[in-house]
Amino acid sequence: MMTTNCKYIDDYMDALRTGRRKANKDMLLACDLVERKLSEPGVFVDAEKIERAKTLMEKYFGIELMDWEMFVVALVHCFHPDDTLVFTEYLILMGRGNGKNGFISALAWYLTTPDHGVREYNVDIVANSEDQAKTSFEDVYEMLETHRKKLIKWFYWTKELIKCVKTGSYIKFNTANAKTKDGKRSACLIFDEEHEYETDDTLRVFRSGFGKRKHSRVFKITTNGYVRDGVLDKDLEKAAAILKGEVPLSRTIPLLYHADGEEDVQNPAMWEKACPSLPYMNTLRIQMEQDFLEMKMDKSVELDFYTKRMNLPRSNMEIAVTEWENIAATRRELPDMDGWSCTVGIDYASMRDWASVNFHFRRGEQRYDISKSWVCTQNPDLNRVKAPWRTWGEVTAVDEAEIPPDLIVEYIATMAQNYNIRKLALDNFRFALLKKHLETIGFDTTERKNIRLVRPSDIMKVQPVIASCFNKQLFTWGDTPSLRWATNNTKLVRSGKKEGTDTGNYYYAKIEGKSRKTDPFMALVASMVIEDEIPEPLPEELPDLDIIT
Repeated sequence: MMTTNCKYIDDYMDALRTGRRKANKDMLLACDLVERKLSEPGVFVDAEKIERAKTLMEKYFGIELMDWEMFVVALVHCFHPDDTLVFTEYLILMGRGNGKNGFISALAWYLTTPDHGVREYNVDIVANSEDQAKTSFEDVYEMLETHRKKLIKWFYWTKELIKCVKTGSYIKFNTANAKTKDGKRSACLIFDEEHEYETDDTLRVFRSGFGKRKHSRVFKITTNGYVRDGVLDKDLEKAAAILKGEVPLSRTIPLLYHADGEEDVQNPAMWEKACPSLPYMNTLRIQMEQDFLEMKMDKSVELDFYTKRMNLPRSNMEIAVTEWENIAATRRELPDMDGWSCTVGIDYASMRDWASVNFHFRRGEQRYDISKSWVCTQNPDLNRVKAPWRTWGEVTAVDEAEIPPDLIVEYIATMAQNYNIRKLALDNFRFALLKKHLETIGFDTTERKNIRLVRPSDIMKVQPVIASCFNKQLFTWGDTPSLRWATNNTKLVRSGKKEGTDTGNYYYAKIEGKSRKTDPFMALVASMVIEDEIPEPLPEELPDLDIIT
């Protein structure tokens, strides 16, 4: 094993690798990444600055830095021979309560000091809410108040700005309002609780003025959360590639503390994988033990324990359609389905809102879906939808008072040129508006009888089939974020539960009515109600198979 001649790096990696400190697979890969990066020719670890940073942070913040914190401090001070940073971006994911905010507060302050040695090293702290953005800022403010007599010569501070007089460096807090953040001259960006970001608009705006200062760095500190397919999930995808060595030129270091699976969650000895501060923080252990007991009786505590403590996002199975991992698994390339038979589902709440069509195909157990949606841009509630739907290729904006039914019907007619539509499904409410338009392209309930009006009981019958398809990861949707998003916005409700006549069956409902649309998923549900109409392919349609003799 290579040594970096930095005890804070070498000792911590040795502890993870030997099992003296519990480590998940990603943290072991992070050790390999650090070793590769620091073995490059001429890389220099500035031990003097590391020690100075440790002294200042501990002295003024009244803390004793833990091993994982010193590991990060040491990585911050690794340089190439051309005086550029080995690591410019830090993605730090760990369980709630581990002190990551307090640590980043002390580190941010140190970076503005003369001991760090970079003039105008401006630090911008960014979060979705003002309270969250101010958390680390106020830590520094309170520290300065505590040491006012000693630090008044070196720093100027108000409730909105902290500035080092000697270096001209500032610390500011910012909320995620991308429209007002142009023109920043940040040297250090701290994105707090990245799991809350649904889009990367804020990150892109702050980065637009970034990198003009020497040794610019980005820190992303977060637990996991409930926003799926958002900024954090995308960053975790990139992190996986980096840790596997697939992006060798990347200067990002992902430090991903999480449980490896269900067995780790059930074994308190393994909780350290997600919570590296546990050996140092007895109060954290006591709280986690209490949460662990309570989650046996309270599903909301269980959901938080898995997602926030263990960084294993787990949907509340009393509510969610399926686990997020099963939804994410649908992102596989669709095969060439020209000429295939299919069913079509249609769903919309109002033509002033969203409307969706789903083409559903089946080959054996495998299911394939093509989703298309239209959005009425004149809907007064549209601004409540935070998802980046305008960037989704399968979603079309309609700048009219309502979505014309002709758009839906014309799309179905166009697709029918490539696919054999066996039947179309939608419910009574939706059929009333589309009836005449569908008849013009050959769909009706009387003569051809190729329309099925879906009833709630039909959805209850197909729900177990849909659940099984998710559990076995049989769905393939291609790169269709709107369908994944809509699925994650949908919850299961027990039929008759409110009335005291629980049947054990489920129907689907929106998690939140205005901002979290379900139309693409409900169109898929409608198309699956009638999937038995799809015939099995003829032998000549089946792919050639190797003959085993």
